[in-house]
Amino acid sequence: MLNLLIQNIRVIDPYTDRDYLTDILIENGKIIKIETNINADIEKLNGENLILTSGLIDMHVHLRDPGFTHKETVETGTMSGAAGGFTALCPMPNTNPITDNVETVEYIKSRKSYCKIYPVGAITKQENGEELTDFKELINAGVVAFSDDGKPVENSKLLSEAIKKSKEENTLIISHCEDMEIIKGGIINKGEISKKLNVEGMDRLSEDSITQREIDLAEANDYKIHIAHVSTKGSTEIIRNAKKRGVKVTSETCPHYFVFTDNCLLTKDADYRMNPPLRENEDKQAIIIGLQDGTIDAIVTDHAPHTELEKRDFLTAPNGVVGLETSLSAGITFLVENQILSMNELIKKMTKVPYEIIGVTPNKIRVGDVADFTIYNPKTKWVVEKEKLKSKSKNSIFKNHTLTGKVLMTVCSGETTFREGI
Repeated sequence: MLNLLIQNIRVIDPYTDRDYLTDILIENGKIIKIETNINADIEKLNGENLILTSGLIDMHVHLRDPGFTHKETVETGTMSGAAGGFTALCPMPNTNPITDNVETVEYIKSRKSYCKIYPVGAITKQENGEELTDFKELINAGVVAFSDDGKPVENSKLLSEAIKKSKEENTLIISHCEDMEIIKGGIINKGEISKKLNVEGMDRLSEDSITQREIDLAEANDYKIHIAHVSTKGSTEIIRNAKKRGVKVTSETCPHYFVFTDNCLLTKDADYRMNPPLRENEDKQAIIIGLQDGTIDAIVTDHAPHTELEKRDFLTAPNGVVGLETSLSAGITFLVENQILSMNELIKKMTKVPYEIIGVTPNKIRVGDVADFTIYNPKTKWVVEKEKLKSKSKNSIFKNHTLTGKVLMTVCSGETTFREGI
């Protein structure tokens, strides 16, 4: 367990909205003191010009384990998470076997891990959209939310039943909003770029229509719904209007949607393909405004590892990008430095808010709590070299980009899970 005196560190505490300089004494993995001028005969770390904040949580990742361990494992995925400052991850259920049973949940939770794991269970058995899973049984096994991520629950009646069941069990439905009939084999956003490349496009209406449906069903059942990876102007506005009238809806987006547009696809590099796809500039700007005004509650990565071989062919490659090691830096570079969010607002969307959405109480920066935090230099500039990523797969949309803000140390449950440069 960690024994360390951190001196003269700037603390950004998303749970108290405090931003202050202090020393922090950690003994046997627990926070013993938070005050200035602490003396202790243990290892000391100079925190000058660094920031310490609560450990980050990503409520939407794909660890590919079990079933697709050539892409990622729980061990390599959480190692990547720790390198990005994360101390908790919520892996989605589209594994093999699907996370629709207790045995698979227990398997995931038993793997060697550098982060706390809060699994998301499947809404329907085998994610086939025909029969609900046993919510109570899966919750007792450790599941914190339910999703058929990768595709929607197409049957509206069944999804309404799932929302009712989630209300009974005080859990959460996370919806992948995509109308499969509208998509019809599209591989990138439908627009000028898909026309130039002469490929099938994915119409925004696919996302917008299902977002509206999920919100209508949540409103009808007077219960909450969470909209995954928002990428369009239309969905952002639908969510904004729903919140104004009191619907219990929360939402998330990913760094690639507030940084890039589908112009990137002109390179025909499949690392720029994901689902939902990169959209147009008006969508990107809407996502940024949604983050700023609180319409979009959380920032996630939708970390989706694929091998270099799988990503080789632009037309046939699977969708998805890795993102755990670049997420915080992307937020600092494109949101904080551009004065769209304050540092505290960014951190809240990666800590306090997602924890509240999934209903889990985290360790905090307070005396008596187990140490669970991230230390980073907010000014360090670094180039994303995909070969150096901890993830088993290297399909990063930020490859070769210079980002600002570098994670230097991550402590999870009182143990150092990543340390580099300090």
